[in-house]
Amino acid sequence: MPGAIEARGLVKRYVTWERRGLFRRRRRSVEALRGVSFSTRWGEVFGLLGPNGAGKTTTVKILSTLLLPDEGGARVAGYDVVTEAVMVRDSIGVVLSVERGFFWKLTGRENLRYFGMLRGLRGRELEERVSRVLRLVGLEELGAADKLYEEYSLGMKARLALARALLHDPRVLILDEPTLGLDPVSARRIRELVVRLAHEEQRAVLITTHNMFEAEMICDRVAIIDEGVIKAIGSPEELKAKIAHSVPIVIRFRGEGGPGEAEKALRAGLEVLGLSVRPVEDGYVARILVRSGEDEEVLARAIAVLAKLGFSIRSVEVSKPSLEDVFVALTTRGKSGA
Repeated sequence: MPGAIEARGLVKRYVTWERRGLFRRRRRSVEALRGVSFSTRWGEVFGLLGPNGAGKTTTVKILSTLLLPDEGGARVAGYDVVTEAVMVRDSIGVVLSVERGFFWKLTGRENLRYFGMLRGLRGRELEERVSRVLRLVGLEELGAADKLYEEYSLGMKARLALARALLHDPRVLILDEPTLGLDPVSARRIRELVVRLAHEEQRAVLITTHNMFEAEMICDRVAIIDEGVIKAIGSPEELKAKIAHSVPIVIRFRGEGGPGEAEKALRAGLEVLGLSVRPVEDGYVARILVRSGEDEEVLARAIAVLAKLGFSIRSVEVSKPSLEDVFVALTTRGKSGA
C-alpha cells in the first residue's frame, strides 16, 4: 500500500507589492515554502505545527490540490497532487474552515444531503451515509441534526464540517486548525474523534494547530515548520528529548512551615540552576530549576533537608520540557521572543 502523504521538496512563491513612498511600489517575491519534505503513515495523527505565516496552510492547500507547487511534488494516497488531482480529491476529506460553504437556511442534515449528492451519492446510500456521519460527530445526540445551520453554535459548525469531510469515506483527512475557537467540550469531542478515525479505522490524519497541548495529546508524530522550512520531525517524546539538555526541569512543591527558614535550608543544601520560595496562606511554595536527569536526586535531597527542620510537604509537581518548549526553541519567533 502506498504511503498516506508524501511531500518532497515543496516550494511555493507568492508575488507581493511592497510600498515605496506615497505613490511608488516594488514587486517582491516571497517564498512561502522552501523545500518542504515529510511523509505520514496510515493509522497515525500527524501534526504540522508552526507560527502564523510559517507555511502550514500553504502546505495543506497544495496537498488538497487547491494550489500548485512551483517546485517539488507530493503524493496523497499514492496519487500525484498535480497530474492525478481528481483521484486525490476522491481520497481526501478536508476541513479548511469550520464555517465556510454551508447554507444557512438548510438544516445540518439537508446540508449534508446536498454535499453528498455533489459527491454522486443517491437514495438509500446517501441517507445512510448522512445518518452515519451525523451520529459519528455527535450531532444527532445533541438534537442538532435537523436544526437550521444559522442556529448552530461554533462547536456544532465544527462537527458538521468534519461530517462533510467524512461523507465519501475518505482514507486521508486534512484538517486545518479544526478546534480553533471551540469550547473545551466541543474541542475534546473533535480530538477524540480524530484519534479514533486514525487509530481504530486506520485512516491518515494531517492536522495543523497552534495548540501545543492538543498536539502533544493526540499527535503520534509532529513536524515543526518555520519560515517555509521543516525544522524537526518526530514523536512529541523524541522532540522533547532533543532539547532536554537545554531546557531546565521545574520542581514545585507546597509545604508547611516558615518560608524564610525553608529557603535558607534549601539554598544551603542544594546545588541547582535556580531557586525561589514564596509564602502562601498555610506555608510556602518552592520552585526549583534543575538540569535534565537530576530531578529525582534533587527532589529527594530537598525533602530530606526540609524533614530535618520538621517541615512537611503537601504536594510535589515536576514539569519536564513540553512540546511548547520544543516549539519555542526551534522557531525563529520563539528565539527572538516575538
